[in-house]
Amino acid sequence: MKLKSLWADFVDLIFPRCCEACDQALVGTEQVICTACRIELPRLDTDSSLKNLLKNRLVSHHEVKEVRSYLVFTKKGKVQNLLHALKYNNRPEVGTVLGELFGHEMLAQQEVPMADLIVSVPLHPRRLRQRGYNQSDQFAAGLSRALGIPWSGSVLVRTRYTQSQTGKTKVERQENVRRIFKVNESISGQKIILVDDVLTTGATLEACVDALVEGGCGCIYIMTIAAAQ
Repeated sequence: MKLKSLWADFVDLIFPRCCEACDQALVGTEQVICTACRIELPRLDTDSSLKNLLKNRLVSHHEVKEVRSYLVFTKKGKVQNLLHALKYNNRPEVGTVLGELFGHEMLAQQEVPMADLIVSVPLHPRRLRQRGYNQSDQFAAGLSRALGIPWSGSVLVRTRYTQSQTGKTKVERQENVRRIFKVNESISGQKIILVDDVLTTGATLEACVDALVEGGCGCIYIMTIAAAQ
């Protein structure tokens, strides 16, 4: 074990592993996100005004029981660094770690919804081939591992390819995703946790909610890695 530890230290010296949030070197058993950042990342619970805003964005369906995001997204901040690594730097493990952290914090706070299934927002097959993985699947897998609730990346499917939502207005986002999702498996009466990476206007999530409601789900809890102010 000592030889293995020495070899790991040597590799870290030559090829240092860095925190995806702050870019500082990871030490010892730290993985993906350093201990300091895990403590200091801006949780949404510290900003009640934003938490209320999230609820107002997605209250059109009475089936939506809760809207909750783990972190607060700000430009050029640590959360943006994490999301950029997850979506564009081929670091799927960032999503899994964030899902586990969020899940463990919900367990500690005794705020786990009584859900049957975690469902991720799907990518179009073309974009999935380009990226190699769905970032929402990674987040769902981490949540599932922490909470002990099964997850599925195949309940929802995209019926057509759309342009990125980045840079679009709220109205443009709504039009871009109108009726592009459909339910691919039976979810009748099931309590669903719907997960995505970032909540901005809520257009994509609302389109997913429409499809899940049409599919006969019982109720929906929405959870994302981060929410934009």
